[in-house]
Amino acid sequence: MRCPLGFPAIVLAMGFAANGPSLAADPRYPDWPCTQAKVPEISLAAVWDGPPLDNAEKAWVNDQRVKEIVPQLAPRRVPIETAQKIIAEFVSGDATQREERGTLLFAGLFDRLNRERTEVMNGIERLGRRQKDLAEKIRSDISELHRLQDSAESSEAKLQELGNQVQWNTRIFEDRQKTVRYVCEVPTLIEQRLFALGRAVQQAME
Repeated sequence: MRCPLGFPAIVLAMGFAANGPSLAADPRYPDWPCTQAKVPEISLAAVWDGPPLDNAEKAWVNDQRVKEIVPQLAPRRVPIETAQKIIAEFVSGDATQREERGTLLFAGLFDRLNRERTEVMNGIERLGRRQKDLAEKIRSDISELHRLQDSAESSEAKLQELGNQVQWNTRIFEDRQKTVRYVCEVPTLIEQRLFALGRAVQQAME
């Protein structure tokens, strides 16, 4: 019986069935789909070379001005030059005042962007799980397609329906993979943003 899939589609589907999505590089995170290693939290030492934050990590939420500034600085759409000006205006006064304001501000930024990064990574893993589920669905449908092709009792209509389903799900999988490649860069971009903001805060404190 004739296969309902066009040649390019069936080749793609067969290759996909054999290989599926790439296996997780780290067995601790089986749903992590990125080639980049998953680092659950940003290391403070990697983004901050200033004074110890100590109590600032909790105290910043009690400073209303810091709470107002953090949302202005955190978004990546805000040019770093604009952020530097806002930071310089806030981190002012004598050396003691600059250190206090600077550590409070960076503590707030670290908390905000670390949580944002965690939320993004959780979303990436949810997407990874959906891709794994879809991969299994495609593999199952291809196996059923082969069974029907070998069966004398299968109908052309059933083959066409299942073939179309494989094509559609394969297209969805490919589209999602493009999204995966993009979102996998976001945790690194957030970390780079935090590092740049940390440097700006330290410069204002000096």
